[in-house]
Amino acid sequence: MRFITTRLQDVRLIEMDPISDQRGHFARTFCAREFAEAGLVTQYVQHSFSHTLVAGTVRGMHFQQAPDEEVKVVRCLTGSIYDVLIDLRPFSSTYMKWEAFELSGGDNRQIYIPPGMAHGFQTSAPATTVGYMMSAFYSPAAAAGFRHDDPAFKIDWPLAVTEISDRDRSWPDFHLEP
Repeated sequence: MRFITTRLQDVRLIEMDPISDQRGHFARTFCAREFAEAGLVTQYVQHSFSHTLVAGTVRGMHFQQAPDEEVKVVRCLTGSIYDVLIDLRPFSSTYMKWEAFELSGGDNRQIYIPPGMAHGFQTSAPATTVGYMMSAFYSPAAAAGFRHDDPAFKIDWPLAVTEISDRDRSWPDFHLEP
């Protein structure tokens, strides 16, 4: 695996090294030793996935509030996504900045998302499945978010939004802490 530095502090694009032969290919998606050597979290208590039917669907922007913050490792299993991260950590050199990554089922890439980041994505293909590894258990009381079109960030989504949940549509605008 290769751990590539991104524009956002502590975020890593992880490229897997598949081994191919006449049968297809094989690749590790996680290795505790390699993650630890890269200074990344190695304990994951939940593995989840989402399956989205329609291209243009937006899921996000979500995060877990302290003390239930989590590391996520996100990978597109089928289809493709425009994956967006926003740094919400006031101590970070990239506070309030966002970066997007295009991930697809066949690209052998995943994103390491440290605590304190808002995460969301837009599907760019129908029948898209996304896998998540999380370092903390989901806590409904700590679940938070803000709208995908929040004017504080001006995210440039590549497609018109075709589907979005009522919850994601009703998140408040982001507000700076006093």
